[in-house]
This record gives sequence, C-alpha cells and structure tokens, in this order.
Amino acid sequence: MSPSRPAVFFERHESMAVRVRMTRTGARNSASFRVVAADSRFPRDGRFLEVLGWYDPKQAGRNFELKLDRVEYWRNRGAHLSDTVRNLVKQAKEDAE
Repeated sequence: MSPSRPAVFFERHESMAVRVRMTRTGARNSASFRVVAADSRFPRDGRFLEVLGWYDPKQAGRNFELKLDRVEYWRNRGAHLSDTVRNLVKQAKEDAE
C-alpha cells in the first residue's frame, strides 16, 4: 500500500457484488435452506459472508426465520436480494406488525 493512499479496512469488500440468497441444505427430497449474504461470484452452496436465517418449505405454519436487522445492514451496503428472499422479507415485516 502506497503512503499517498489512505488505508481503508473494507476496501476489498467495496467492489464485491453481494447478494442475499438461499443455499440448499438437507437431504435428498428433504430440502431446507439457509438465507445467506454471499458474493455473487461464489457458487450457490459455496462460501458465504454471513448466515441471516433459514427457510423450510415443508414445515407447516411459520416455516422461516430472518434476522431483519442484518438483512437491512447488507441491503444498505448495496446487496441485492433474490426474488425468494425478497418475498420472505416482505412476509416477515408483515408478521412483525
């Protein structure tokens, strides 16, 4: 790092294309998902930055949980939400009211 350039702690992360999306977990025919913040260049079930919640489509009743404060944190830093995660966030906000 040159002395004329100021040190920025998150410099490496500024150029990353972060997405809030789901990764698949569970056994065959029994899928469940984690909601994660991940660089869009990483594979679907690969490396991620943070786990933000879970979603189980086969569970009856309330089948997901999200850390809305952390989802907003990533959204404020330019992260894009996948369509499914966007629907889950909308439903979680409605349930919170």
